[in-house]
Amino acid sequence: MVSELQQLVDAFGARLGRSIAIDDARIRLLVHSAHTGDVDAARIESIMRREVSTALVEHVTAHGAAQAADVFTVPPRTEIGMAVERIGTPIRYDGALLGYVWLLGSDGPAGARESEALREAAGQAALIMHRDYLADEVSRSHARELLRDLVAPDDALRTQATASLVEDGHAVAGPVVALVATVAHAAGEPPTERQRLALDLAVDHTRRRLPPSRGLALTRPDHALLLTVWPGARSDSIDRDAGDLAGVLREKLAAELGVGKHTPCWVGVGSVRRRLSEAHASYREARRAAEVARITGVIGQVASYPRLGVYALLAKLSPEELAEGMHPGLRGLLSPDAGHQDLVETLRVYLDRAGDAQRAAAELHVHRSTLYHRLRRVEELAGLDLGNGDDRLVAHLGLKMARLRPAGTG
Repeated sequence: MVSELQQLVDAFGARLGRSIAIDDARIRLLVHSAHTGDVDAARIESIMRREVSTALVEHVTAHGAAQAADVFTVPPRTEIGMAVERIGTPIRYDGALLGYVWLLGSDGPAGARESEALREAAGQAALIMHRDYLADEVSRSHARELLRDLVAPDDALRTQATASLVEDGHAVAGPVVALVATVAHAAGEPPTERQRLALDLAVDHTRRRLPPSRGLALTRPDHALLLTVWPGARSDSIDRDAGDLAGVLREKLAAELGVGKHTPCWVGVGSVRRRLSEAHASYREARRAAEVARITGVIGQVASYPRLGVYALLAKLSPEELAEGMHPGLRGLLSPDAGHQDLVETLRVYLDRAGDAQRAAAELHVHRSTLYHRLRRVEELAGLDLGNGDDRLVAHLGLKMARLRPAGTG
């Protein structure tokens, strides 16, 4: 497709004596002809990175690009790097928006001749893009089906999917790491349509950071999966690079949700698995890490399964098992109706600091005598002996288990 579109813009650029470019429907540059006038920072960024900022997309959209039926203009906005006016027309096939054809205002005004050329170029581009979209969609759909099978519980499905992904060129063989993104949503309810779209856009954006056949994406009802493949890389470099990629995914997801850097969304990172056939294990770990991050709210918005510590073990338990496994005295202490939040926080800090009273008191900003008084109250109310190693372990595990219990569970 790109070679045909390139020939198209080169021909129209020569005919008009000015630069012409084609973007996809998400304002990502596909092809451009030689530039004849001034080029702004936004165009340079789109050429170098094949993407533009969210602010620029919003600016273009705000001026009716997605709804346009004919030639339209987008005024400059220097603070986002767009110093030159754009003259564009939508590329549509059977009403569906496939992209845009653009002229730069720095090449001069667009009169009737230029407008007619834009319409003609858009019509030809629509035929090329629609044909290739259908072919690409068949390939992408097949890859998604194989990825579903690759992470399925059934061994036979996984074996067949592994072979097919490599044979069909969708993936290369090598170590894998799964990334799972999720968003905050009401208990028992799936994410909203807007949240699912944000997941889809974010995981696709991140996949494009990888070379072909090294990233497979799949959006599921309540999360999105990006399976990354790292042929020839060492485990330590894979850990680092996969972690960086998880940060990109989380940042893009927050931007698409449109709330800011503190948007409630999380990315879990599975451990490195040496073969494509083991992707299901990394996927399971990544899901667990994302859920632990979402439920606890204390381990950050990008969570690596190998660094979950005791949460990796406790997260395997159901909410019912977590409730049943907790010391009954501690369960009473943790009840919101009991009003012992200060005691619970004191116990948590004391145990997290390995029983170091001086460090715990400093962190809580209380005198050590106050700390000891609170700990004695904990022992009385919960029926624990904090001088006993087993009781300390029971209490510490209980506090971790409480973090994993969804609100409203007993």
